[in-house]
Amino acid sequence: MHVAEYGASAHAADVTVLMLHGWTLDHRLWSRQIDDLPDRFGGAVRILAIDLRGHGESEGCAADGTTLDRLADDLAAVLRERAPEGPVVLVGHSLGGMAILEFAHRYPEEFGRRVRGAALVSSSAEGAAHTNYGLAPWLSTALRQFETNGAALLAKLGPWRPHRPLMPALWPAVRWLVFGDRVSCEAMKLTLAMISCASLRSIGGFRPSISRMNRVDALRALADVPVAVLVGTRDRLTPVKCTEAMTAALPHAELQVLDGCGHMPPLECPDTVTNALAQVCRAATRESSIPAQAAAESGSSIPAQPVAVG
Repeated sequence: MHVAEYGASAHAADVTVLMLHGWTLDHRLWSRQIDDLPDRFGGAVRILAIDLRGHGESEGCAADGTTLDRLADDLAAVLRERAPEGPVVLVGHSLGGMAILEFAHRYPEEFGRRVRGAALVSSSAEGAAHTNYGLAPWLSTALRQFETNGAALLAKLGPWRPHRPLMPALWPAVRWLVFGDRVSCEAMKLTLAMISCASLRSIGGFRPSISRMNRVDALRALADVPVAVLVGTRDRLTPVKCTEAMTAALPHAELQVLDGCGHMPPLECPDTVTNALAQVCRAATRESSIPAQAAAESGSSIPAQPVAVG
C-alpha cells in the first residue's frame, strides 16, 4: 500500500491524522486539507494519507480482497507500522468512512486504545441502503440494479485500467453523479485523474461489500471521542438520510449539512472540511491522552516512507 506522509515527524506530532479516500479515488482527494490543516490546527500534526488497495499508487488485489473487512485489516496494519504511538484521528470519505467503522467492528480494543477522534465525510453506516442517485424511487431502483450488475462484470476484468483514455468522455456523467451545484475545472480534472488510476477490479469489486455493509453497531466505538459528520445536500450517493443513524448513535457529533455540495466536500467545500478536521484534532489532543503503557505495547516507531502493508 502507498502511504503518503506530510507534516510533523512521528516523535514531534501532537496528533496523527490518518486519511482514507472514497471509492475509485486516491489520497489526492485530501490535497487541500493536507496543505491547510497544520495551520488551521495550530499545533504539530502528522498526516498519513492512504491509497486504498487497488487505488492510486497502491498495488492491486485479488478478487477476494475487495471487501470492507480487508480494508479494515489494512487500516489496522498501517496504524501498527506507521503510527504505533500517540493519539490518532481517523478521517474517512465515503468508502473510507465505511472502512473506519469496519475497523471499529473488527478491532474494538485497538480502536478504543488508539483512536481519539474521527471525521466521517459523505459516508454511511448502512452502506448503499439510502443511495437514490437523486432520482425517483422506481428509477433509482432500476439504476441500482444496473450498477450492481455492471460492477460484477467489471470485477471480473482484473487489475486493468483501460478506462483511462475514456475519462474525458465521462466528464458529464461524473459531474452529475458526484458533484453538487458548483465545481471547478481543476476539481473535475483531479477527480477524473483519480478514477483513471483505480483498477476495474476495484471499481467493481467493492460494490457488493458496500451493499451488504451495516455497521450501525460500530458507531458505539465513537461515543466517547469527538466526531465530525459532514454531508452535502446534493449528495446522490450518500444523501443526508445516511446521517440519521450516525446522529442517533452519536448525539454529541458535530453534524454539518453543506448546502449545494455533492459527494465530494473535500474538493467542493475544502475550507469547511479542513476547519472541521482541525476542530476534531484540537478536541482530541485537549480532552484525551494515550496511557504510556498502552503506547509502549503498541510497538515502536519506523522511518517515515511508503511501505508495503497487508
